[in-house]
Amino acid sequence: MQTILVVDDETNIRMMVRMALQHEGYKVELASDGVDALERFSDGTGIDLVLLDQRMPGMEGLDVLREMRKRNPTAKVIMVTAYGTVDLAVQAMKDGANDFLRKPFTTETLRGAVAAALKSPQTEGETPAGITFGLTTINGFRIEFMGHSGKIGSFGFHQEFTLRSPHGDTSVCTVALPSYMLELVKAHADRDQMPGGERFWTALCEEALANYLWQNAEFPPNATLTVEDLTTSLKRFVDTVLAA
Repeated sequence: MQTILVVDDETNIRMMVRMALQHEGYKVELASDGVDALERFSDGTGIDLVLLDQRMPGMEGLDVLREMRKRNPTAKVIMVTAYGTVDLAVQAMKDGANDFLRKPFTTETLRGAVAAALKSPQTEGETPAGITFGLTTINGFRIEFMGHSGKIGSFGFHQEFTLRSPHGDTSVCTVALPSYMLELVKAHADRDQMPGGERFWTALCEEALANYLWQNAEFPPNATLTVEDLTTSLKRFVDTVLAA
């Protein structure tokens, strides 16, 4: 029987998650804060997966994650938060998290994310490189990069990705940046040529897709996501690239 450690300072959340996971046959241990979690985690040998809330009194979730990965570099951890952003998800993945769940989530999303994380291999030092997602999982959905297939044309820019759901279903999704979006990004950056050329636009498509999964936890309708607005998160992405 696989053991899952649930770490959350809200009693009702801990109880709901425990009931949902016990129903699936998992053994569930509970912790109410970071210090309690690290004591129960110990060296990680008795824990198959940790569900770790980000916002807690005392130690924040990311600090607990880093300590767990220091004690056991192959530890599997799903970060959970109601307050985070995709930027926080990126940092969690760089620190070794397997997934990032957004509250509130359904029991179906929870069970799917847990099953996917337990099946996935985790090796020491396995963290995504760079500023893009690549092999990151958001709400149980995994973005699998298909190579730089996009080309800039009069229509704008299109890039394809494979999405894998928590249940293993796959869909090839096209992310489209209309030509006016390209101009909005250039205007925000105050430059005509973006660093990396077409690779920059591929990364921007990936960021937009991750944001969609963060908000919706489902495949885009008709396997197509058209980016129609330069949101605050996309502006931050552009600024991060330009500052690198």
